Amino acid sequence: MAPSFDLWAKGSHKGTPVVVKMENPNWSMFELEGPSEDDFLIGNTPTGSREKARGKNAKQLTWVLLLKAHRAAGCLTSLGSAFVSLGSAVRHRVASGRTDADSTSSNENKTVKTRFYNCIKVFLWLSLLLLGFEIAAYFKGWHFDAPKLQLQYVFTSPYGVRDVFDWVYTRWVLIRVEYLAPPLQFLSNFCIVLFLIQSLDRLILCLGCFWIRLKKIKPIPKQDAVADLESGENGFFPMVLVQIPMCNEKEVYQQSIGAVCNLDWPKSKILIQILDDSDDPTTQLLIKEEVHKWQQEGVNIVYRHRIIRDGYKAGNLKSAMGCSYVKDCEFVAIFDADFQPTPDFLKRTVPHFKDNEDVGLVQARWSFVNKDENLLTRLQNINLAFHFEVEQQVNGIFLNFFGFNGTAGVWRIKALEESGGWLERTTVEDMDIAVRAHLKGWKFVFLNDVKCQCEVPESYEAYRKQQHRWHSGPMQLFRLCLPDIIRAKISVWKKFNLIFLFFLLRKLILPFYSFTLFCIILPMTMFVPEAELPAWVVCYIPATMSFLNILPAPKSFPFIVPYLLFENTMSVTKFNAMISGLFQLGSAYEWVVTKKSGRSSEGDLVSLVEKKPKHHRVGSEPNLEEMKADLQQEQEQKARKKKHNRIYTKELSLAFLLLTASARSLLSAQGIHFYFLLFQGISFLLVGLDLIGEQVL
Repeated sequence: MAPSFDLWAKGSHKGTPVVVKMENPNWSMFELEGPSEDDFLIGNTPTGSREKARGKNAKQLTWVLLLKAHRAAGCLTSLGSAFVSLGSAVRHRVASGRTDADSTSSNENKTVKTRFYNCIKVFLWLSLLLLGFEIAAYFKGWHFDAPKLQLQYVFTSPYGVRDVFDWVYTRWVLIRVEYLAPPLQFLSNFCIVLFLIQSLDRLILCLGCFWIRLKKIKPIPKQDAVADLESGENGFFPMVLVQIPMCNEKEVYQQSIGAVCNLDWPKSKILIQILDDSDDPTTQLLIKEEVHKWQQEGVNIVYRHRIIRDGYKAGNLKSAMGCSYVKDCEFVAIFDADFQPTPDFLKRTVPHFKDNEDVGLVQARWSFVNKDENLLTRLQNINLAFHFEVEQQVNGIFLNFFGFNGTAGVWRIKALEESGGWLERTTVEDMDIAVRAHLKGWKFVFLNDVKCQCEVPESYEAYRKQQHRWHSGPMQLFRLCLPDIIRAKISVWKKFNLIFLFFLLRKLILPFYSFTLFCIILPMTMFVPEAELPAWVVCYIPATMSFLNILPAPKSFPFIVPYLLFENTMSVTKFNAMISGLFQLGSAYEWVVTKKSGRSSEGDLVSLVEKKPKHHRVGSEPNLEEMKADLQQEQEQKARKKKHNRIYTKELSLAFLLLTASARSLLSAQGIHFYFLLFQGISFLLVGLDLIGEQVL
């Protein structure tokens, strides 16, 4: 290796070694020399030396070009293979013929579901008809470069009424100007106003979050509460009830039970309830076995299974709170089946209740073990990071009120009882109890620095069902709570915040204008160009809002454009869910347990094992017979019904509608509108073909 030092010594070598890696044949090394001093002295260089230098440089240039060509070929090969894989997935997806209609729940009214889809199809076929009409008119000389056609232009057109087509198109233009453009422009302006109000609300929330960070504001428990915790068994250790409601979630039951059994709290001051609503006998046996093994380790844990499983999660929690031993508990911590609290969770949340008798809820933030699994999980992480970092934190600091997230929170049992307890009247029992507790005067505390790990849905089907429940439930609740809010003895500002900001603006107006403005009005303005939609509405403000949304998750900045497009794509699901909840349609009562993958944080599990003695496990293995029975049943279920990616008809129809409108925008040379419609249409197409989330091979 000694000669290599001479090669790189200063002034001893004038070339640069370059390694060209080739798969076939094997790699070779070529030395590309840089220009010498003689190469610059052209006038004093002999003709032979000059020609020799030119030949050497030409050889070097050839190898450089070959190297760049090899790299370019590698990139093209990668892109080609990606497109081939994508095309193969699309071909198999279409050939399978499985659509979202095949997975319709028995609780959902199919007539209601198809009504919305039929409306989208009407817009699609109408847009295709108009596109053909406009293309024919374009080639006959009807060129409109700007969407500002005046009636005088039609009557004084140099083309005149030369044939039947020209006469028909002239009538169509007059109908557009007199009858279609005014109402479309009015609806457009109305949605723009809603868009600006919602953008202003989001901007104020971001400014509030910036102020919190600038002033380093955070909820701090009283010092004597922390000191009491550190003093040992005789300190502030109230009796805490821990509940884990679950239903057929055998992928995650071990890690969640193991995490709560390792909570750092005196064992005489904690009682764990495993509230199993599973209807699968194998899952019930597995969970029972897990609970029994932790009982043998000395953990105060009980297993409950309801015979009559009414009311979904709310009914499960309500039934558990009716147990006689609950009266001995002062607080209740609730975790969903995929949540894994850290051992110090109770020590970081319960102290906020001491000497704060008006605090009814302490909510922790979520973190996600699978946020980098695929594009869908990354986009969800952006949304939820903004929800916790900005919405929950700002509302908690300045208003002492926010929507309970249903898990990773600790309630004062007295607050639950005074607010009426758990009710099964909606699919958002967590928001329901939070609103009723707020009307009773209870305050909420949000801890942004206390995180509880969980999962986000990895498949679009699971995420779509989750979002449907999250957006239909609030509208159900709004109908039921509005009279109580009006009659409540709270300040006018709190009533305004609940009715306008919490419900109307963030739960109703947001999905309404997102779908109506960007999925219906925008493509329609391409066919009725007399109704204008300014470029700043289409591009600049949405880009600014997406930038603000992505600030709490700065590592996700490269996904800002997919995030903007995906949020508009999800508006069709959210709008449909909002309408279902507002008008009490069949799908508003649908509850589907979000599918879990069973991913866990290995680092956290290792830390738990290291912290506890060996006999305290995070999870225990069920016996061999149950594992065999479980495996056999899984195989039988897979034989009956396999997991598949599906085609989503509403999203696919909107994709073709937007792509058709983008083609029409080319005729009127609307650049920004064209690009937005094109990429938004491609986004709908990818989602409609279920290519964004988990791919089942």
